[in-house]
Amino acid sequence: MSTSENDRRLEQVAQDPRYISLVRRRGRFGWALTGLILVVYFGFILLVAFAKPFMGSSLAGGATSIGIPLGLGVLLFAIAITGIYVRYASRFDAELARIQAEFGAETGAGPVA
Repeated sequence: MSTSENDRRLEQVAQDPRYISLVRRRGRFGWALTGLILVVYFGFILLVAFAKPFMGSSLAGGATSIGIPLGLGVLLFAIAITGIYVRYASRFDAELARIQAEFGAETGAGPVA
């Protein structure tokens, strides 16, 4: 397939309502997860900055402070959010591949959006 013909097909994909909807849904999903991780991360940072007595208080009377499991929770939350994004991104990629196949478009580098 010639480059100009493939470019024309990719342009048709870009104008397809399903593709436009897919791009919007993927964008909203990405921004929602970004917002979640920012709230959790900056919430933790604000606790460290402004609630030092709370963060430094002993957990169950032991040597570990409350800040340690909360920090670990932030890390685990980030890993979970990444896993959720990867799982849903593969669905978006599969839907994009179906749309591209319908138009016979080839990106050469996998799905584009």
